[in-house]
Amino acid sequence: MQHFRQSMLELITETATNLPSDVRAAMKKAHELETSTNAKIALDVITTNIDMACENVSPICQDTGMLTFKIKTPIDTNQIQMKKDIHSAIEEATKLGRLRPNSVNSITGKNSGNNLGAGTPIIYWEQWEEDDIEVRLLTKGGGCENKNIQYSLPSTIEHLGRAGRDIEGVKKCILHAIWQAQGQGCSLGFIGVGIGGDRTSGYTLAKDQLFRRLDDVNPDPVLATLEEECVRESNTLGIGTMGFGGVITCLGVKIGAYDRLPASFFVSVSYDCWAFRRLGVRINTTDGQITSWQYRDKDEIKKMATGEGFTLSGTEVVLKAPITEEQIRKIRVGDIIIINGEMHTGRDAWHKHVYSNKSKVSLKDGVLYHCGPVVLKNDDGSWRITAAGPTTSSREEPYQAEVIEQEGIRVVIGKGGMGAKTLAGLNKSGAIYVNAIGGGAQFYAEAIKKVTGVDYEEFGLPEAMWHMEVENFMGICTMDANENSLHDIVMTDSGVRLGELNGK
Repeated sequence: MQHFRQSMLELITETATNLPSDVRAAMKKAHELETSTNAKIALDVITTNIDMACENVSPICQDTGMLTFKIKTPIDTNQIQMKKDIHSAIEEATKLGRLRPNSVNSITGKNSGNNLGAGTPIIYWEQWEEDDIEVRLLTKGGGCENKNIQYSLPSTIEHLGRAGRDIEGVKKCILHAIWQAQGQGCSLGFIGVGIGGDRTSGYTLAKDQLFRRLDDVNPDPVLATLEEECVRESNTLGIGTMGFGGVITCLGVKIGAYDRLPASFFVSVSYDCWAFRRLGVRINTTDGQITSWQYRDKDEIKKMATGEGFTLSGTEVVLKAPITEEQIRKIRVGDIIIINGEMHTGRDAWHKHVYSNKSKVSLKDGVLYHCGPVVLKNDDGSWRITAAGPTTSSREEPYQAEVIEQEGIRVVIGKGGMGAKTLAGLNKSGAIYVNAIGGGAQFYAEAIKKVTGVDYEEFGLPEAMWHMEVENFMGICTMDANENSLHDIVMTDSGVRLGELNGK
């Protein structure tokens, strides 16, 4: 199959840069139904970003995720060579910037740089009696992966009380799973659920459900009803896009069930974000060429955006370093923030290091961005950023307040919000937290006009500290310097609404 490697490169590229038809349709409907101002702004950015990713053939989200392949082959297919070709295609896709280098050694902390390593990618093989090959690919990012959750029933669930070993108990688990994700999983969300099995097989079953089309109907009528109820009821919680509040929170729930041991009853939930990237192909076994695509419809919505993405109104708060404490203290939750000028990235490895060591570059009165961009080197040795959406900020909660005070930071940008310790730190130091639109990799890359330098390359390119000049970089202040947090407001309100669903 001389063309199989190239077919896999095409599948990887399309999956990373082009959402499938059913997801596009669901996102379009959500955009039309949403009425909340902040959620509507977020959806305007998201739909623009989806269009830009296709046009630029560049990642929809900078976190190109863990690659999971599900492959069906005829009995006499050479799976060993196919695996080699898949690995080669992944390495090439990484060099081209279609994938961010995401494979990190769990012991040494070193990034392989090519998305290959122990356990990566994930490949599931299955033989079948058809003559061609089916390859389906799901790329799921770390932010939504971290919001996966598993329940062991019977249990007592926050806001919902006792959950027993029955369908009502399962439903409580699913609704709680959607609630606990808030904006950290880049809602709008898509949920795969596995009932039963053991702890391992339950999670695998849950992830398998994400390979189902959103518009299919579960063959089990009990589960089909449960799927519909969970979508409908989760959309009464008021979490909304990015957790900003809104009428749409979840766009799909897909449920499967395995037999279980008498002593165990697990409900496993695999959460996926709005950047729900999965595609599939059928492959000719003679030459390895693609014969057809899956998850693509003839009437697919090609253009998602209805406007210009984000149009300046003149009411935004414009900040440029050096930023004064006086400027910061005037800002309130809900204000739209525009950043111009100097900005620096810093995420997990950087925060751990700087917590005990002064940063190599001064951040006094400056802007820190929680981001692991896709970065390519130019022929002249300079760098360019091709995808640059925010990463989930909650991972930096153990460090952030101290780092803000130590480094004199005025603005922290990320997604999903942060906790009580950081909120108190913002108040103490005179700083704000700005929520960028999660997954908006192309939208934000366009705002980055120049890479001015890089430090800590030894952490790996996603974890390095990138220094940038930006123009019209937008976000929404969701934690101000006066101890107000939109995330706390939405989580409390949605928790009350969750409790009101108990018994319905």
